Amino acid sequence: MLMEAAELRDIPLFAGVSDAQLAELIAGSTEVPIVPGTDLFHEGEPADFWWVLVDGAITLHRKIGREDTVMGKMDVPGRWAGGFRAWDEHGLYLASGRGLEAGRVLRVPADVLRERIDDWFPLAGHLIKGVYGTARAIESTARQRESLITLGTLAAGLAHEINNPAAAAARSVSSLDTACATLLTALRGLAEGDATAAQFSALDELRLELGAGTAAPDPVDLADQENLISDWLDDHGVERSWFIAPPLAAAGAGAEWCERAAVVLGDALEPGLEWVASTLAATTLLGEVKESTRRITELVAAVRSYSQLDRGSIQTIDVTEGIESTLVMLGHKLRDGVEVVRAYGADVPRIDAYAGELNQVWTNLIDNAVDAMNGVGTLRITTRTDGERIVVEFTDTGAGMPPEVAARAFEPFYTTKDVGKGTGLGLDIAQRIVTEHHGGTITITSRPGETTAQVRLPHQPAP
Repeated sequence: MLMEAAELRDIPLFAGVSDAQLAELIAGSTEVPIVPGTDLFHEGEPADFWWVLVDGAITLHRKIGREDTVMGKMDVPGRWAGGFRAWDEHGLYLASGRGLEAGRVLRVPADVLRERIDDWFPLAGHLIKGVYGTARAIESTARQRESLITLGTLAAGLAHEINNPAAAAARSVSSLDTACATLLTALRGLAEGDATAAQFSALDELRLELGAGTAAPDPVDLADQENLISDWLDDHGVERSWFIAPPLAAAGAGAEWCERAAVVLGDALEPGLEWVASTLAATTLLGEVKESTRRITELVAAVRSYSQLDRGSIQTIDVTEGIESTLVMLGHKLRDGVEVVRAYGADVPRIDAYAGELNQVWTNLIDNAVDAMNGVGTLRITTRTDGERIVVEFTDTGAGMPPEVAARAFEPFYTTKDVGKGTGLGLDIAQRIVTEHHGGTITITSRPGETTAQVRLPHQPAP
């Protein structure tokens, strides 16, 4: 049974189209039922049909990596998908359409669509073809550029973050090699000096008294203590005071400790103190290597959390974990002049969300806030609950947006940044992720010295 023209007349998409024209369109088309869970068309296949929603609902899915990700929803009569081959012989479906709620679609062959447009609105057909090709090229280039800019920023930041602990570990390992060589030399000196087992045991007891000393000694006091120990060593004929004094001072030794060591060691004073100093130095350097590698491990964990490489697309997450991993990824932009104030609500529940996509939202909002402050200011991040939704807010102390700029902030390709610094897609992408993929809202309010981007998310994403 063919669909009646009257069933399409009230759909806004067909406003201005006569009943006779609707009948012509229907005659060359097919009414297709929407069955929940059943695919109507598939991503990447030739877009040979134009699918117009009459009633019901369809979700649009794309394969991103190994995950099937919801990109949007057709739930308003007149929403449409496909048909690109009416104007582009290489046009493909950009997503797969899957039934969500029972209903109907009008499936129009692309050649019928092109013929109807050419017959009814020939000029419009030429315009559509031109606009379609131009817009497709511009958007593809811009989105690729936005992705490359973000990737470059994150890669540079990650390289900077990893370089510091990696360089520290390399320096410590080099110094540790020297300390170990000195330790072995000192042991040989003790052996050649006929130090007894009792002397070595007593010396080791003295070493154990020192421990790690003060965690963060005053630099001036430490320098004074080094000078005192160095003078004591010079007075007692120890030649390598420059090597022995610093680790002894850092570990809390003083002249009194040195006197007790002299009594124990006798003629083996210098190799004995060298052994103690090199042992203390090796312990300190091992601690530095451990701290550096711990920092690198934390950075790798943050990258994994940020990218969600080892997880499914939908997870039950704590939003603060994603925010914290994003802060780590953008740490190089925050460290020099941005103070981050965290005000995380203790009662904020875990939610079901596309974690990787939300991390893209946090990246765009934090990056925009830092740019708005020219890299200097305070970024306050707040999370709280509001009924059945959680609220995440990013507030910066930048100059603020004029009302006309704030009103257009989410428009695709709209940007106030200098040429080469933005494409105007960051907030557009963030809005699509929040609204279409999660059923939430994102708004911006601004006044001089205070701009807040607010994201409101339900406990579960939109179906």
